[in-house]
Amino acid sequence: MLNRADNDFLTRSSKDTPMGELLRRFWMPALLSEELPERDGPPRKVKILGEDLLTFRDTNGRVGVVQPHCPHRGANLFHGRNEECGLRCAYHGWKFDVDGNCVDLPAAPPGSAHKDTVKLLSYPAREWADIIWIYMGPSEHVPELPQLEMGLVPASHRYVSKKWQDCNWVQSLEGAIDTAHFSFLHAVLTKDEREALAIYSRSAALGDQSRPDDRVRWVRNDPRPKFAILGHDAGLVIGGARRTDGPDLYWRIAQFLMPNHAYAPVAFPGEVYYGQTWLPVSDTDCWIYTYSWRPDRPFTDAERAQFDNGFGVHSQVDDNYMPVRNIRNDYLIDRTVQKTTSFTGILGVSEQDAAIQDSQGPIQDRTREHLGPTDLGIVEFRKMIMSAARALQRGEAPKAVSGKRYAVRSGGWVAAPDRDLAAVMTERFGHPHGYVGHEHGLGD
Repeated sequence: MLNRADNDFLTRSSKDTPMGELLRRFWMPALLSEELPERDGPPRKVKILGEDLLTFRDTNGRVGVVQPHCPHRGANLFHGRNEECGLRCAYHGWKFDVDGNCVDLPAAPPGSAHKDTVKLLSYPAREWADIIWIYMGPSEHVPELPQLEMGLVPASHRYVSKKWQDCNWVQSLEGAIDTAHFSFLHAVLTKDEREALAIYSRSAALGDQSRPDDRVRWVRNDPRPKFAILGHDAGLVIGGARRTDGPDLYWRIAQFLMPNHAYAPVAFPGEVYYGQTWLPVSDTDCWIYTYSWRPDRPFTDAERAQFDNGFGVHSQVDDNYMPVRNIRNDYLIDRTVQKTTSFTGILGVSEQDAAIQDSQGPIQDRTREHLGPTDLGIVEFRKMIMSAARALQRGEAPKAVSGKRYAVRSGGWVAAPDRDLAAVMTERFGHPHGYVGHEHGLGD
């Protein structure tokens, strides 16, 4: 439980808030690369951390992220022309490049240096892993891009999408690192394990290959996983251990990576890895960038088609990346299905998550919650991110994190009962924190 001041501290992300200032010290996803497909194409509006911005791709393929209003008379540059390596205002023709420099000022007298004194606010942008990232913090503290493994594998080995969500980003992220809820929210009602497996396999909720029927039974039979936490340079390893049919334990291990990334706890060796990155739009809504990757091989066309139609962390979305099943249509809940087949009557793991997270309100009131033993990961996440924001208030920059330390994995494993989380991680990934950067030439 948090008091009112702490709940506001945790969830508010505008420019003048402690959490907003912390988030601005990290790279944020602004768009999918596919949203700016054309050089000299139409500019696109975005809103990030409460700021209205404009994005465009110039003649050379570079991406600009700038304030939308021309510094001359405040006309919106969305109506401007994207031409010859710059965005030209439709009002009086002032033109700006991707760095915000005024490169043409038609109204100025010949030889005038006035344009050199005019600057349009712009943010650094980098295109990586099929996503356009921006940095909104102080220019003297630009960090490395987080080397998430999905961006280190070949493009053919990953799939990236995005989806809208109608709630504060923190409660959505907390839902992702709370792995205890799988015994209920994503449960199926049939007692036939093969039928349950078939339903689970359509969502990847419990992985997709090795020993899946065992996992169905273990998650169903033990709704009280025992949690352990490991801190590391980039975030937290969150492990939940459930009983199996014998003495071994079934571990489902998630990762939280500062400040807004999380990895799902499902993959056994040879299976698909899943992750998400949250972008606060305002305090009451967010974009979720969702991605899957295979270190071992490219995705097939059939697998990509499956993701396109909603699978795992990927929602089925319309052309504007709005989930087809959303808060406006009650996620197309089917009460008959809820009585007979699934715990929620809502189709899709991603949609089930969204329905519950949105139901907590636009901003969850944490003064009314009562946490228990399975909420250890939530507690540690809050402590980590709020401590970092408070340290920044004191003038201490976020802990220096090498971008390569984000090259970690999460997933599932079965281990002897005497293994602690670090030993399980080492057994599963060859490193106590799941670091796999050495596989991609990043060193250790």
